[in-house]
Amino acid sequence: MFRVLLRLSLIIIITYSAAIFLIPKLVIQLFEHRYLDYNVEQSRGMQKLIVKQYLRAPVERWSQVTEQLDRDFAPLKVQLLLRQDARYTPAEALQLAQGKPVIRLGEWGWMEEVSSPINDQFVVKLTIPPDSLDMNLLYWSMNVLIGIALLACLLVWLRPHWRDLERLKSTATQLGRGNLSARTGIAPSSNIGSLASVFDTMAGDIEHLLNQQRDLLNAVSHELRTPLTRLDFGLALALSEDLPDASRERLQSLVAHIRELDELVLELLSYSRLQNPAQLPERVEVVLDEFIDSVLGSVDDELENPEIVIDVALDCAVERFSLDPRLTARALQNLLRNATRYCEKRIQVGVKVCPKGCEIWVDDDGIGIPLDQRERIFEPFYRLDRSRDRATGGFGLGLAISRRALEAQGGTLTAQASPLGGARFRVWLPCVA
Repeated sequence: MFRVLLRLSLIIIITYSAAIFLIPKLVIQLFEHRYLDYNVEQSRGMQKLIVKQYLRAPVERWSQVTEQLDRDFAPLKVQLLLRQDARYTPAEALQLAQGKPVIRLGEWGWMEEVSSPINDQFVVKLTIPPDSLDMNLLYWSMNVLIGIALLACLLVWLRPHWRDLERLKSTATQLGRGNLSARTGIAPSSNIGSLASVFDTMAGDIEHLLNQQRDLLNAVSHELRTPLTRLDFGLALALSEDLPDASRERLQSLVAHIRELDELVLELLSYSRLQNPAQLPERVEVVLDEFIDSVLGSVDDELENPEIVIDVALDCAVERFSLDPRLTARALQNLLRNATRYCEKRIQVGVKVCPKGCEIWVDDDGIGIPLDQRERIFEPFYRLDRSRDRATGGFGLGLAISRRALEAQGGTLTAQASPLGGARFRVWLPCVA
Protein backbone atom coordinates (compact mmCIF):
# COMPACT_ATOMS: atom_id res chain seq x y z
CA MET A 1 0.00 0.00 0.00
CA PHE A 2 2.75 2.45 0.96
CA ARG A 3 4.51 1.97 -2.38
CA VAL A 4 1.37 2.94 -4.29
CA LEU A 5 0.73 5.80 -1.87
CA LEU A 6 4.30 7.03 -2.32
CA ARG A 7 3.98 7.01 -6.10
CA LEU A 8 0.64 8.80 -5.94
CA SER A 9 2.09 11.34 -3.47
CA LEU A 10 5.02 12.07 -5.78
CA ILE A 11 2.66 12.58 -8.72
CA ILE A 12 0.49 14.94 -6.66
CA ILE A 13 3.50 16.90 -5.33
CA ILE A 14 5.04 17.30 -8.80
CA THR A 15 1.70 18.27 -10.32
CA TYR A 16 0.95 20.71 -7.50
CA SER A 17 4.39 22.34 -7.79
CA ALA A 18 4.15 22.64 -11.57
CA ALA A 19 0.64 24.06 -11.29
CA ILE A 20 1.78 26.70 -8.78
CA PHE A 21 4.53 27.78 -11.19
CA LEU A 22 2.80 27.52 -14.58
CA ILE A 23 -0.88 28.34 -14.01
CA PRO A 24 -0.30 31.87 -12.59
CA LYS A 25 1.91 32.70 -15.58
CA LEU A 26 -0.71 31.46 -18.00
CA VAL A 27 -3.54 33.32 -16.25
CA ILE A 28 -1.50 36.56 -16.13
CA GLN A 29 -0.74 36.29 -19.85
CA LEU A 30 -4.39 35.72 -20.69
CA PHE A 31 -5.73 38.49 -18.43
CA GLU A 32 -2.79 40.90 -18.45
CA HIS A 33 -4.92 43.97 -19.24
CA ARG A 34 -7.24 43.27 -16.33
CA TYR A 35 -4.28 42.89 -13.95
CA LEU A 36 -2.81 46.17 -15.21
CA ASP A 37 -6.11 48.02 -14.81
CA TYR A 38 -6.56 46.55 -11.32
CA ASN A 39 -3.12 47.71 -10.18
CA VAL A 40 -3.67 51.16 -11.72
CA GLU A 41 -6.88 51.49 -9.70
CA GLN A 42 -5.23 50.28 -6.50
CA SER A 43 -2.20 52.62 -6.81
CA ARG A 44 -3.94 55.71 -8.21
CA GLY A 45 -4.09 57.53 -4.86
CA MET A 46 -0.44 56.84 -4.05
CA GLN A 47 0.66 57.99 -7.51
CA LYS A 48 -1.25 61.27 -7.26
CA LEU A 49 0.17 61.90 -3.79
CA ILE A 50 3.75 61.43 -5.02
CA VAL A 51 3.29 63.55 -8.14
CA LYS A 52 1.74 66.38 -6.05
CA GLN A 53 4.81 66.41 -3.83
CA TYR A 54 6.94 67.18 -6.86
CA LEU A 55 4.56 69.73 -8.36
CA ARG A 56 4.45 71.71 -5.06
CA ALA A 57 8.22 72.18 -5.07
CA PRO A 58 10.44 73.98 -7.58
CA VAL A 59 12.38 71.82 -10.04
CA GLU A 60 15.71 72.49 -8.37
CA ARG A 61 14.43 70.89 -5.13
CA TRP A 62 13.07 67.70 -6.74
CA SER A 63 16.16 65.72 -5.81
CA GLN A 64 15.51 66.56 -2.14
CA VAL A 65 11.85 65.60 -2.57
CA THR A 66 12.99 62.26 -4.04
CA GLU A 67 15.24 61.58 -1.05
CA GLN A 68 12.47 62.48 1.38
CA LEU A 69 9.91 60.26 -0.41
CA ASP A 70 12.40 57.39 -0.61
CA ARG A 71 12.80 57.54 3.18
CA ASP A 72 9.06 57.90 3.81
CA PHE A 73 8.04 55.04 1.51
CA ALA A 74 10.83 52.67 2.52
CA PRO A 75 11.29 49.79 1.80
CA LEU A 76 9.75 50.96 -1.51
CA LYS A 77 12.28 52.74 -3.72
CA VAL A 78 11.45 56.15 -5.27
CA GLN A 79 13.46 57.39 -8.29
CA LEU A 80 13.25 60.55 -10.40
CA LEU A 81 14.19 59.76 -14.01
CA LEU A 82 14.27 61.36 -17.40
CA ARG A 83 11.99 59.59 -19.81
CA GLN A 84 14.74 58.90 -22.34
CA ASP A 85 17.02 57.49 -19.61
CA ALA A 86 14.40 55.09 -18.20
CA ARG A 87 14.45 52.89 -21.33
CA TYR A 88 10.74 52.53 -21.76
CA THR A 89 9.31 50.59 -24.69
CA PRO A 90 7.57 52.59 -27.43
CA ALA A 91 4.18 51.51 -26.09
CA GLU A 92 5.14 52.58 -22.57
CA ALA A 93 6.54 55.90 -23.83
CA LEU A 94 3.25 56.53 -25.62
CA GLN A 95 1.33 55.90 -22.39
CA LEU A 96 3.52 58.37 -20.50
CA ALA A 97 3.05 60.97 -23.25
CA GLN A 98 -0.70 60.57 -22.81
CA GLY A 99 -0.35 61.22 -19.06
CA LYS A 100 -1.03 57.60 -18.07
CA PRO A 101 1.08 55.61 -15.62
CA VAL A 102 3.18 52.64 -16.74
CA ILE A 103 2.96 49.52 -14.61
CA ARG A 104 5.17 46.44 -14.84
CA LEU A 105 3.90 43.23 -13.24
CA GLY A 106 5.91 40.70 -11.27
CA GLU A 107 5.02 37.26 -9.97
CA TRP A 108 1.39 36.39 -9.33
CA GLY A 109 0.30 39.56 -11.17
CA TRP A 110 1.41 41.90 -8.39
CA MET A 111 2.77 45.33 -9.26
CA GLU A 112 6.57 45.43 -9.45
CA GLU A 113 7.19 48.91 -10.88
CA VAL A 114 4.95 51.93 -11.45
CA SER A 115 6.08 55.02 -13.36
CA SER A 116 4.01 58.22 -13.21
CA PRO A 117 4.65 61.20 -15.55
CA ILE A 118 5.38 64.57 -13.81
CA ASN A 119 5.88 66.67 -16.94
CA ASP A 120 7.16 66.21 -20.49
CA GLN A 121 10.69 65.35 -19.30
CA PHE A 122 10.53 63.66 -15.89
CA VAL A 123 8.86 60.59 -14.47
CA VAL A 124 8.86 59.26 -10.94
CA LYS A 125 9.35 55.49 -10.67
CA LEU A 126 8.25 53.55 -7.63
CA THR A 127 9.87 50.10 -7.29
CA ILE A 128 8.36 47.51 -5.00
CA PRO A 129 11.08 45.16 -3.62
CA PRO A 130 10.58 41.37 -3.56
CA ASP A 131 9.39 39.68 -0.41
CA SER A 132 11.96 39.02 2.25
CA LEU A 133 13.35 35.54 2.91
CA ASP A 134 11.24 34.92 6.00
CA MET A 135 8.05 35.86 4.15
CA ASN A 136 8.97 33.55 1.27
CA LEU A 137 9.60 30.75 3.75
CA LEU A 138 6.23 31.36 5.35
CA TYR A 139 4.55 31.36 1.95
CA TRP A 140 6.15 28.08 0.87
CA SER A 141 5.47 26.59 4.31
CA MET A 142 1.79 27.29 3.78
CA ASN A 143 1.95 25.54 0.41
CA VAL A 144 3.70 22.54 1.97
CA LEU A 145 1.10 22.34 4.72
CA ILE A 146 -1.67 22.51 2.13
CA GLY A 147 0.01 19.65 0.23
CA ILE A 148 0.33 17.58 3.42
CA ALA A 149 -3.34 18.16 4.19
CA LEU A 150 -4.27 17.01 0.68
CA LEU A 151 -2.13 13.88 1.05
CA ALA A 152 -3.65 13.14 4.46
CA CYS A 153 -7.15 13.40 2.98
CA LEU A 154 -6.04 11.18 0.13
CA LEU A 155 -4.73 8.58 2.58
CA VAL A 156 -7.98 8.59 4.54
CA TRP A 157 -9.93 8.17 1.30
CA LEU A 158 -7.59 5.53 -0.14
CA ARG A 159 -7.29 3.27 2.93
CA PRO A 160 -10.72 1.55 2.73
CA HIS A 161 -10.32 1.14 -1.06
CA TRP A 162 -6.92 -0.44 -0.58
CA ARG A 163 -8.18 -2.70 2.22
CA ASP A 164 -11.00 -4.02 0.02
CA LEU A 165 -8.69 -4.48 -2.97
CA GLU A 166 -6.23 -6.43 -0.81
CA ARG A 167 -9.09 -8.63 0.39
CA LEU A 168 -10.14 -9.20 -3.23
CA LYS A 169 -6.54 -10.07 -4.15
CA SER A 170 -6.22 -12.46 -1.20
CA THR A 171 -9.46 -14.23 -2.16
CA ALA A 172 -8.31 -14.59 -5.77
CA THR A 173 -5.02 -16.07 -4.53
CA GLN A 174 -6.85 -18.58 -2.33
CA LEU A 175 -9.08 -19.59 -5.24
CA GLY A 176 -6.00 -20.07 -7.41
CA ARG A 177 -4.53 -22.38 -4.75
CA GLY A 178 -7.65 -24.53 -4.74
CA ASN A 179 -9.60 -23.10 -1.79
CA LEU A 180 -12.88 -22.83 -3.67
CA SER A 181 -14.85 -21.80 -0.59
CA ALA A 182 -12.96 -18.49 -0.25
CA ARG A 183 -15.10 -15.34 -0.59
CA THR A 184 -14.28 -11.65 -0.33
CA GLY A 185 -16.81 -10.75 2.34
CA ILE A 186 -16.77 -7.13 1.16
CA ALA A 187 -19.84 -5.11 2.17
CA PRO A 188 -22.17 -3.90 -0.60
CA SER A 189 -21.64 -0.34 0.64
CA SER A 190 -17.99 -0.49 -0.40
CA ASN A 191 -16.96 1.41 -3.52
CA ILE A 192 -15.99 -1.92 -5.08
CA GLY A 193 -18.97 -3.71 -3.54
CA SER A 194 -20.56 -4.44 -6.93
CA LEU A 195 -17.27 -5.84 -8.25
CA ALA A 196 -16.84 -7.99 -5.13
CA SER A 197 -20.42 -9.27 -5.45
CA VAL A 198 -19.83 -10.32 -9.06
CA PHE A 199 -16.53 -11.93 -8.04
CA ASP A 200 -18.16 -13.90 -5.20
CA THR A 201 -20.95 -15.04 -7.52
CA MET A 202 -18.39 -16.20 -10.06
CA ALA A 203 -16.41 -18.02 -7.34
CA GLY A 204 -19.59 -19.74 -6.15
CA ASP A 205 -20.45 -20.87 -9.68
CA ILE A 206 -16.92 -22.21 -10.20
CA GLU A 207 -17.02 -24.07 -6.88
CA HIS A 208 -20.41 -25.56 -7.73
CA LEU A 209 -19.31 -26.68 -11.20
CA LEU A 210 -16.01 -28.18 -10.00
CA ASN A 211 -17.70 -29.97 -7.12
CA GLN A 212 -20.25 -31.40 -9.54
CA GLN A 213 -17.46 -32.49 -11.85
CA ARG A 214 -15.50 -34.07 -9.01
CA ASP A 215 -18.56 -35.82 -7.58
CA LEU A 216 -19.48 -37.15 -11.02
CA LEU A 217 -15.94 -38.41 -11.59
CA ASN A 218 -15.85 -40.11 -8.20
CA ALA A 219 -19.29 -41.65 -8.66
CA VAL A 220 -18.54 -42.94 -12.15
CA SER A 221 -15.16 -44.30 -11.05
CA HIS A 222 -16.64 -46.11 -8.06
CA GLU A 223 -19.54 -47.46 -10.10
CA LEU A 224 -17.17 -48.75 -12.77
CA ARG A 225 -15.10 -50.69 -10.28
CA THR A 226 -18.01 -52.95 -9.24
CA PRO A 227 -18.78 -54.40 -12.71
CA LEU A 228 -15.07 -54.58 -13.47
CA THR A 229 -14.47 -56.63 -10.33
CA ARG A 230 -17.36 -58.94 -11.26
CA LEU A 231 -16.02 -59.38 -14.79
CA ASP A 232 -12.52 -60.10 -13.47
CA PHE A 233 -13.90 -62.65 -11.02
CA GLY A 234 -16.09 -64.28 -13.67
CA LEU A 235 -13.23 -64.54 -16.16
CA ALA A 236 -10.99 -66.00 -13.45
CA LEU A 237 -13.59 -68.70 -12.84
CA ALA A 238 -13.86 -69.37 -16.54
CA LEU A 239 -10.08 -69.67 -16.86
CA SER A 240 -10.04 -72.20 -14.04
CA GLU A 241 -11.94 -74.66 -16.23
CA ASP A 242 -10.58 -76.76 -19.07
CA LEU A 243 -10.78 -74.67 -22.23
CA PRO A 244 -9.30 -74.85 -25.69
CA ASP A 245 -6.10 -72.89 -26.12
CA ALA A 246 -7.73 -70.34 -28.45
CA SER A 247 -10.56 -69.64 -25.96
CA ARG A 248 -8.14 -69.40 -23.06
CA GLU A 249 -6.01 -66.93 -25.00
CA ARG A 250 -9.03 -64.75 -25.79
CA LEU A 251 -10.18 -64.81 -22.15
CA GLN A 252 -6.70 -63.85 -20.94
CA SER A 253 -6.75 -60.93 -23.38
CA LEU A 254 -10.09 -59.83 -21.91
CA VAL A 255 -8.65 -60.08 -18.39
CA ALA A 256 -5.76 -57.81 -19.46
CA HIS A 257 -8.22 -55.24 -20.83
CA ILE A 258 -10.31 -55.36 -17.66
CA ARG A 259 -7.26 -54.82 -15.47
CA GLU A 260 -6.22 -51.95 -17.73
CA LEU A 261 -9.63 -50.37 -17.16
CA ASP A 262 -9.30 -50.97 -13.43
CA GLU A 263 -5.91 -49.23 -13.44
CA LEU A 264 -7.45 -46.29 -15.32
CA VAL A 265 -10.19 -46.01 -12.70
CA LEU A 266 -7.58 -45.99 -9.94
CA GLU A 267 -5.69 -43.22 -11.77
CA LEU A 268 -8.89 -41.20 -12.13
CA LEU A 269 -9.64 -41.56 -8.44
CA SER A 270 -6.09 -40.49 -7.55
CA TYR A 271 -6.33 -37.42 -9.75
CA SER A 272 -9.74 -36.56 -8.33
CA ARG A 273 -8.47 -36.82 -4.75
CA LEU A 274 -5.56 -34.50 -5.54
CA GLN A 275 -8.00 -31.88 -6.80
CA ASN A 276 -9.75 -31.80 -3.44
CA PRO A 277 -8.49 -28.71 -1.55
CA ALA A 278 -9.72 -30.13 1.77
CA GLN A 279 -6.95 -32.77 1.69
CA LEU A 280 -3.94 -30.78 2.84
CA PRO A 281 -0.45 -32.28 2.47
CA GLU A 282 0.98 -33.95 5.55
CA ARG A 283 4.57 -32.79 5.82
CA VAL A 284 7.04 -34.84 7.81
CA GLU A 285 10.81 -34.84 7.93
CA VAL A 286 12.36 -37.68 5.97
CA VAL A 287 15.94 -38.84 5.44
CA LEU A 288 16.43 -37.99 1.78
CA ASP A 289 18.77 -40.80 0.75
CA GLU A 290 16.54 -43.43 2.39
CA PHE A 291 13.44 -41.86 0.83
CA ILE A 292 14.97 -41.88 -2.66
CA ASP A 293 16.14 -45.48 -2.19
CA SER A 294 12.62 -46.58 -1.26
CA VAL A 295 11.17 -44.89 -4.33
CA LEU A 296 13.80 -46.47 -6.58
CA GLY A 297 13.18 -49.86 -4.98
CA SER A 298 9.50 -49.72 -5.86
CA VAL A 299 10.36 -48.95 -9.48
CA ASP A 300 13.21 -51.46 -9.83
CA ASP A 301 10.76 -54.33 -9.43
CA GLU A 302 8.84 -53.08 -12.48
CA LEU A 303 11.83 -52.74 -14.81
CA GLU A 304 11.30 -54.94 -17.85
CA ASN A 305 14.69 -54.19 -19.39
CA PRO A 306 17.50 -55.34 -17.07
CA GLU A 307 20.06 -53.32 -19.06
CA ILE A 308 18.65 -50.00 -17.85
CA VAL A 309 21.00 -48.35 -15.34
CA ILE A 310 19.68 -45.88 -12.77
CA ASP A 311 22.28 -43.52 -11.27
CA VAL A 312 21.69 -41.39 -8.18
CA ALA A 313 23.51 -38.11 -7.42
CA LEU A 314 22.93 -36.60 -3.96
CA ASP A 315 24.07 -33.09 -3.04
CA CYS A 316 22.43 -32.47 0.31
CA ALA A 317 23.65 -29.93 2.83
CA VAL A 318 21.16 -31.45 5.30
CA GLU A 319 20.11 -35.05 5.71
CA ARG A 320 16.43 -34.38 6.41
CA PHE A 321 13.81 -32.44 4.53
CA SER A 322 10.13 -31.77 5.26
CA LEU A 323 7.71 -33.08 2.60
CA ASP A 324 4.62 -35.23 2.12
CA PRO A 325 6.09 -38.74 1.63
CA ARG A 326 2.97 -40.20 0.00
CA LEU A 327 2.45 -37.44 -2.56
CA THR A 328 6.14 -36.97 -3.32
CA ALA A 329 6.74 -40.71 -3.71
CA ARG A 330 3.76 -40.99 -6.05
CA ALA A 331 5.08 -38.13 -8.19
CA LEU A 332 8.62 -39.54 -8.38
CA GLN A 333 7.37 -43.05 -9.17
CA ASN A 334 5.37 -41.69 -12.12
CA LEU A 335 8.41 -39.75 -13.35
CA LEU A 336 10.65 -42.81 -13.08
CA ARG A 337 8.10 -45.06 -14.84
CA ASN A 338 7.87 -42.46 -17.59
CA ALA A 339 11.67 -42.44 -17.88
CA THR A 340 11.87 -46.24 -18.09
CA ARG A 341 9.42 -46.23 -21.01
CA TYR A 342 11.42 -43.84 -23.19
CA CYS A 343 15.06 -44.19 -22.12
CA GLU A 344 17.62 -46.15 -24.05
CA LYS A 345 19.86 -47.49 -21.29
CA ARG A 346 20.40 -44.83 -18.65
CA ILE A 347 18.38 -42.86 -16.09
CA GLN A 348 19.86 -40.40 -13.63
CA VAL A 349 18.17 -39.13 -10.47
CA GLY A 350 19.65 -36.02 -8.84
CA VAL A 351 18.85 -34.44 -5.49
CA LYS A 352 20.09 -31.04 -4.30
CA VAL A 353 19.05 -29.25 -1.12
CA CYS A 354 19.66 -25.55 -0.56
CA PRO A 355 18.37 -23.11 2.10
CA LYS A 356 15.36 -22.26 -0.07
CA GLY A 357 14.20 -25.79 -0.83
CA CYS A 358 14.87 -29.16 -2.42
CA GLU A 359 15.46 -29.81 -6.13
CA ILE A 360 15.03 -33.30 -7.61
CA TRP A 361 15.50 -34.10 -11.28
CA VAL A 362 14.98 -37.25 -13.33
CA ASP A 363 17.01 -37.48 -16.57
CA ASP A 364 16.84 -40.07 -19.33
CA ASP A 365 18.79 -40.66 -22.53
CA GLY A 366 15.74 -41.05 -24.78
CA ILE A 367 14.68 -38.87 -27.69
CA GLY A 368 13.40 -36.06 -25.45
CA ILE A 369 10.29 -33.90 -25.62
CA PRO A 370 9.73 -31.16 -28.25
CA LEU A 371 9.86 -27.64 -26.84
CA ASP A 372 6.26 -26.82 -27.80
CA GLN A 373 5.00 -29.98 -26.03
CA ARG A 374 6.79 -29.54 -22.69
CA GLU A 375 3.83 -27.88 -21.01
CA ARG A 376 1.03 -29.82 -22.66
CA ILE A 377 2.32 -33.18 -21.45
CA PHE A 378 1.08 -32.26 -17.95
CA GLU A 379 -2.51 -32.01 -19.18
CA PRO A 380 -4.74 -34.99 -18.25
CA PHE A 381 -5.05 -37.64 -20.99
CA TYR A 382 -2.54 -35.87 -23.26
CA ARG A 383 0.08 -38.11 -24.86
CA LEU A 384 2.79 -37.34 -27.37
CA ASP A 385 2.37 -38.63 -30.90
CA ARG A 386 5.05 -41.27 -30.43
CA SER A 387 3.20 -42.67 -27.40
CA ARG A 388 -0.33 -42.99 -28.70
CA ASP A 389 -0.11 -46.70 -28.06
CA ARG A 390 -1.18 -47.31 -24.45
CA ALA A 391 1.34 -50.14 -24.25
CA THR A 392 4.05 -47.47 -24.04
CA GLY A 393 2.23 -44.23 -23.37
CA GLY A 394 -0.07 -45.19 -20.47
CA PHE A 395 -3.29 -43.24 -19.98
CA GLY A 396 -1.82 -39.75 -20.03
CA LEU A 397 -2.57 -39.17 -16.33
CA GLY A 398 0.78 -39.94 -14.70
CA LEU A 399 2.45 -36.58 -15.32
CA ALA A 400 -0.75 -34.70 -14.50
CA ILE A 401 -0.97 -36.53 -11.17
CA SER A 402 2.72 -35.84 -10.48
CA ARG A 403 2.38 -32.10 -11.06
CA ARG A 404 -0.79 -31.90 -8.99
CA ALA A 405 0.82 -33.86 -6.13
CA LEU A 406 3.76 -31.43 -6.06
CA GLU A 407 1.64 -28.29 -6.46
CA ALA A 408 -0.41 -29.42 -3.45
CA GLN A 409 2.82 -28.98 -1.43
CA GLY A 410 3.59 -25.59 -2.98
CA GLY A 411 6.12 -27.08 -5.37
CA THR A 412 6.55 -27.18 -9.14
CA LEU A 413 7.22 -29.73 -11.87
CA THR A 414 8.68 -28.71 -15.23
CA ALA A 415 10.04 -30.49 -18.29
CA GLN A 416 13.42 -29.53 -19.76
CA ALA A 417 16.11 -30.87 -22.04
CA SER A 418 18.40 -33.39 -20.35
CA PRO A 419 22.23 -33.36 -20.53
CA LEU A 420 21.90 -37.09 -21.32
CA GLY A 421 20.10 -36.21 -24.57
CA GLY A 422 16.55 -37.04 -23.54
CA ALA A 423 14.10 -35.36 -21.17
CA ARG A 424 14.62 -33.90 -17.72
CA PHE A 425 11.77 -33.55 -15.24
CA ARG A 426 12.67 -31.01 -12.56
CA VAL A 427 10.92 -31.11 -9.19
CA TRP A 428 11.13 -28.15 -6.81
CA LEU A 429 9.83 -28.29 -3.23
CA PRO A 430 10.19 -25.12 -1.12
CA CYS A 431 11.18 -25.15 2.51
CA VAL A 432 8.37 -24.74 5.02
CA ALA A 433 8.85 -21.80 7.36
